[in-house]
Amino acid sequence: MLKKQYLKDKPACKVTFVLPKAAVNGAKEVRVLGTFNDWTWSTGTPMAFKKSTLEAVVELEAGRQYEFRYLIDNTTWITDGEADGYIPTPFGVDNAVVALEPVAVKAKAEKKAPAAKKEPAVKKEPVAKKAPAAKKAPVAKKAAVAAEPVKKAAAPAKKAAAKTTAAPAATVKKTESVKKGGKK
Repeated sequence: MLKKQYLKDKPACKVTFVLPKAAVNGAKEVRVLGTFNDWTWSTGTPMAFKKSTLEAVVELEAGRQYEFRYLIDNTTWITDGEADGYIPTPFGVDNAVVALEPVAVKAKAEKKAPAAKKEPAVKKEPVAKKAPAAKKAPVAKKAAVAAEPVKKAAAPAKKAAAKTTAAPAATVKKTESVKKGGKK
């Protein structure tokens, strides 16, 4: 029998493999072997003896299916009679299958939400800034008013400077022609 518990914080599932004690006939050790642990006794997950069952918990990636079987005392194979499915093997027996649904992990988004909830302390600062902002607004208006005459004054100064620049050039020419005229 299989029990599945999908995790909330990552795309995985804790699968509890349950086998009745009666199915192992007084075995000393039983392990779950499958595609998730390379089908070897040394990497197989040992099953713990409970009151009337043997159990092992394995965390597996969600969105996949895994083949498995139980190996008793490293000699006898048993196929789970209540698996999600079965796949025939070249050895003339079926492997049991545990099928895990894909899951979307929402826990990361939830972790970000508490961080956003910690920001209300920042919201208190704009409240304190509202009073100084009201004081700054008239100052900004005065600066804008003061900037306008400066612009107007600067514009005539440029025109005057242009006239002044043009006048000396003409004066220089007149002076040269006068000097030229005087030499002749």
